[in-house]
Amino acid sequence: MRALILILVFLPSLAWAGAIRLKDLVDFDGVRGNDLVGYGLVVGLNGTGDGLRNAPFTEEIMSNILERLGVNVNGEDFRPKNVAAVLVTASLPPFSRVGGQIDVTVSAIGDSSSLLGGTLIMTPLNAADGQIYAVAQGTILAGGVSAEGEAASVVRGVPTSGVIPSGARVEREIDFDLSTLTQMRLALREPDFTTAARIESAINTEFNRAVAIMRDSGTVELNIAATQAVSTAHAIGRIENILVEPETKARVVVDQRSGTIVMGQEVRISRVAVSQGNLTLTVQEAPIAVQPNPFARGETVVVPRTIAGIEEEEGTGLAEIPEATTLSEVVAGLNALGVSPQDMIDILKTIKAAGALHAEFIVR
Repeated sequence: MRALILILVFLPSLAWAGAIRLKDLVDFDGVRGNDLVGYGLVVGLNGTGDGLRNAPFTEEIMSNILERLGVNVNGEDFRPKNVAAVLVTASLPPFSRVGGQIDVTVSAIGDSSSLLGGTLIMTPLNAADGQIYAVAQGTILAGGVSAEGEAASVVRGVPTSGVIPSGARVEREIDFDLSTLTQMRLALREPDFTTAARIESAINTEFNRAVAIMRDSGTVELNIAATQAVSTAHAIGRIENILVEPETKARVVVDQRSGTIVMGQEVRISRVAVSQGNLTLTVQEAPIAVQPNPFARGETVVVPRTIAGIEEEEGTGLAEIPEATTLSEVVAGLNALGVSPQDMIDILKTIKAAGALHAEFIVR
């Protein structure tokens, strides 16, 4: 059994008290990327392409591409093994301009075993509105390798997926004019009323006038005109580096698979007593074969014999965890129980159920 690991992360007060740039706390309304997707063909594979009987759409797209290039393949029976149908995905960054280049990800959708060494043929990339915003083409850098023999095969990584750095060229720009905005909303990535109020105060202090107002725990509205900046971009450039001290919720995050426990510094535990122990049930079958005496009549009989027992391991007894006002005191109190990581997770669940753990409890 894989050993469990207990990690109690102590986040010093200085780490949380340190101010963070506004750009790392909020998203600016309208300043966002857009997802793109396309359907294309990869050629040049070393016999690792789609089986055309199992992936007829590969033959269809290959025929369409050849016909666009002036090659008539109607009625022809071809079964190449060096082509594969793929889906191409990318993200168009905000304010991308025509001629700019973006990275793309290529993933096989047929039964191709590897895209290693393949070349993506010109593939239009569409956004949610159905318009083409970029065109992708280039050599694929596959993320794995595979090898196969008569009786065995080995695969490392994911050879059916790869990337093309700067593999798509932007052909259309998103219709968004930042300079026309008179109001802009700042969306907090971690909504919190206290943090939103601090952002409002920090921005107003920077401009020495009321230019920002908190609308709710996740939104602060900025009056662009009141900033008296040359443009909206200038206003954003001035406020995005303002330092703000965020407020955080008290959280305990548990990963049961690895036995990892992570605590934030705001976690508090009320005074509580904990008793913990384990029971081990053992059942062992040890049948005995009984045979008749020599030259006597009779048959060999198997007599069942069962050894059963219950063993109780020594537990912590009734241990008291005093009321803790800092994370270091919480950690010290829990470590005093001297239990395994998995038992610690069970204890934290029980303390939470008893109402003594004052934090959001998240199990993954």
